[in-house]
Amino acid sequence: MRSRLLPLLIVLLAGVLLALGIPLAASQARSEQQRVVVDRIDDTARFASLAQFAAGDAGGEQLVALQQELDTYFEVYGISAGVFQRGGESMAAAPEGWQVPGGKYAQEFAEALAGRRSEGPSQVWPWNTDRTLVVASPVIRDGDVIAVVVTESPTGPLRARILSGWMPIVAGLAAATLLAVAAAIQLTSWVLRPVRVLDRATHEIATGRLTARVAPSGGPPELRRLAHSFNEMADNVEQVLEQQRAFVADASHQLRNPLAALLLRIDLLGLELPEDNAEIASVRAEGKRLATVLDGLLDLALAEHSPADLATTDVAALVTERLAAWQPVAERRGVDLRFTGPAAVTGWADPVGLSSALDAIVDNALKFTPSGGEVSLTVTASGEQVSIVTADTGPGLDDTEMERIGDRFWRSGRHQNINGSGLGLSIVGALLNAAGAAVAYEHNRPHGLRVTITLPRYGPEQPGEDLPISLPRQASAAE
Repeated sequence: MRSRLLPLLIVLLAGVLLALGIPLAASQARSEQQRVVVDRIDDTARFASLAQFAAGDAGGEQLVALQQELDTYFEVYGISAGVFQRGGESMAAAPEGWQVPGGKYAQEFAEALAGRRSEGPSQVWPWNTDRTLVVASPVIRDGDVIAVVVTESPTGPLRARILSGWMPIVAGLAAATLLAVAAAIQLTSWVLRPVRVLDRATHEIATGRLTARVAPSGGPPELRRLAHSFNEMADNVEQVLEQQRAFVADASHQLRNPLAALLLRIDLLGLELPEDNAEIASVRAEGKRLATVLDGLLDLALAEHSPADLATTDVAALVTERLAAWQPVAERRGVDLRFTGPAAVTGWADPVGLSSALDAIVDNALKFTPSGGEVSLTVTASGEQVSIVTADTGPGLDDTEMERIGDRFWRSGRHQNINGSGLGLSIVGALLNAAGAAVAYEHNRPHGLRVTITLPRYGPEQPGEDLPISLPRQASAAE
């Protein structure tokens, strides 16, 4: 957003400066040229007064004096000048043989013949290197124009003075432009500071940090009010989610006791019925399934509510420990459960949460892998990340089912005969998100499911520092 707002402000400020600077430079150039034109008019007026007496005095002293004045004028100032009769014939001119630029049909000469002084030529700019400044004045005697005085000045000195006058203007515009750019940068930062803070807080909330808030900062009042409203909204959302989690946890916990009593009564009732009674077996199975669902809801609520206890963890040792805990289950089901990877790989994780996530993933893999199949766990470290890949050789899922994996209470229609509540992988996602890790699902070739857990290799501390390593607890016989 800054890359779009800053150029816009700079263009607007530059436009304002140019709108002020260009007329100022043009005014300075016109003023400089007007001063030169006034000087030339004064000179032509003096020559016109001398020409009044020299006219009609061919070869006389007055004409000689006029010629001397013109020669001196040309030698001193380098300006061509001459007195010409109405037909354009020269009475006196310097340098010798100089004629009116454009002849008697030139605009300046025609204006002087009409009894008017030149209104001045068009504006000369520094890049007009081929321009000269022509000024003409009439010589009037007894109310009649008897001759015309014309001067032709080179514009080099005029153009140089115009450029010199423009230098302070250009320097002022450059300084003002730099100040404008600095002001635009400061203004953009001031306007966008609350937006950046708001964007960062929104991203943190979107990634699961519901406690993130927008810190008070500067900026326009409208954006400050927006930040305040955002904090109020985040508080309300967090409160609603906390109430929802508390309700799920409380409901799950409160329903467990009545459900346990109900299952006990069903067992007592089953003692009075034949052992092969299908109805009592079905009721008992549904009751146990309901108990599993309630336990899953309680675990999910705890996973979403409990903060992660992050530490530098030996991920390879933790995976090996969980694999040893599940080895008896795998042997009982006839599944080959194996581990590949280095003996030690450290990562930034919550050991308890990661263990619970691995338990749910391995349990899911063993459940759907037929006897004689294989479940492999692989730990790899690459750059700033550690990956744990669990691959099985079960039936897997199709593309449509892959889009829904991890949804709460969702199970494939092909697996409804396998025990489960549909909450295991949802709990995995909640546990890993709370610890800053991620989980991804993909097909395992040629068949099966591949689950990849990705977690940071290093914590907030700089990589390479000596940090205490959290080791997994040893698996007990009960596990």
